[in-house]
Amino acid sequence: MKLKNLTIATLVLFTGTAHAQSSVTLYGLIDAGVGYTSSANTSTGIKTGTAQGASQFQMMSGLLSTSRWGIRGSEDLGDGLHAVFQLENGFTINNGALKNSVAGNVPDLFGRQAWVGVSSDRYGSLTLGRQYDFIVDYVAPQAAAGTGWGGNLAAHPFDNDNMDNSMRLNNSVKFSSASFAGIKVGAMYAFSNATGQAGNDNAYSLGAHYAYGPLSVAAAYDQINRNNGAMNTAGATSTTDGNYLSVGGDQQIIGVSAAYTFPNKSSIGVVWSHSATDELGNGTGASLYGNSYALSGNSLKFDNFEINGRYFVRPDFSLGAAYTYTMASYSGGTSGAVGGTQTATKGATPHWNQVTLQADYLLSRSTDIYMSGVYQRVSGGNGIQAFNAGIYNMTQASGPTQVVAAVGMRHRF
Repeated sequence: MKLKNLTIATLVLFTGTAHAQSSVTLYGLIDAGVGYTSSANTSTGIKTGTAQGASQFQMMSGLLSTSRWGIRGSEDLGDGLHAVFQLENGFTINNGALKNSVAGNVPDLFGRQAWVGVSSDRYGSLTLGRQYDFIVDYVAPQAAAGTGWGGNLAAHPFDNDNMDNSMRLNNSVKFSSASFAGIKVGAMYAFSNATGQAGNDNAYSLGAHYAYGPLSVAAAYDQINRNNGAMNTAGATSTTDGNYLSVGGDQQIIGVSAAYTFPNKSSIGVVWSHSATDELGNGTGASLYGNSYALSGNSLKFDNFEINGRYFVRPDFSLGAAYTYTMASYSGGTSGAVGGTQTATKGATPHWNQVTLQADYLLSRSTDIYMSGVYQRVSGGNGIQAFNAGIYNMTQASGPTQVVAAVGMRHRF
């Protein structure tokens, strides 16, 4: 009997130990708000700069942070090694619909992230699946958009530099180093998965991040290789779920950022980024948060310059402000709404000025309420619809200016 009791006690002990060495966490964020948009384009079909605009009020999900839920886990393998995974789903709180989908296609169940791998306390992690690039991991946290305080409403035009996390890389293998004297580096490669077309929609990303006390500096580079004449919809940047920034030939993105955080968590940051897409075409040359425009030409290039700051009036109340100047160069070709008549253009050199203001109040560690406003003005668009003002995924403006005002609530669990 004593031996039996000892055996049972031993089994219980080992079971408890195994459970303690593994963890699975369910987490999420819900963001719901009401937004006002000025000069919303009311025309149908081909929209032009002379179309009528009207005020729009709407309930929206994810005005600052995309609503999501996910599962992350870690298993202790010994010697500082861990098996790790993360599955993350985006959804719309208005109606419960899945995010990351294009009309006519089945939406992704875990469209935000889906990966598994091994992590080392000493060296870093090696993961495989659908993952964010190093623009998102290293550079974007110093910007107002995306993971920064300003969220989605502070995104640069078209999210051309991926600071707002619009693009993930499918079929990717990613290495992220541990921190060595404040320095982290990373590299990832995403396969095209196409038979005989290894270079048709494959991609790679490189990045580095340095932190020294309150100062952080980061740089990253993305390269996407594509065959404009034979689209690969299941490659690194899938077009079946809207997981792309532009459609065409090769695309490059480079970003550099720096930020300084004060003792009370207030911060100031600066960002520069450059993006370029060659050989625009296939009827969806540019995507403005789901709105597609048939921009066909040799290239579309952007340079973004941002300065941002956040001040904590008190630990539970902060004020934020950001200014972004974006200049672009469009080589010309044809333009118009997708499915509509194409119109020849002489190209354009549009310039965006955008100001973002925000106030955020913490009701608790998990819940906050916010007020946010954005003003955007565009010049030099040459009458091309894509270069009208357009803030986040609000209805694009009928002309060169737009104002968005929003109030909302976020809850994290």
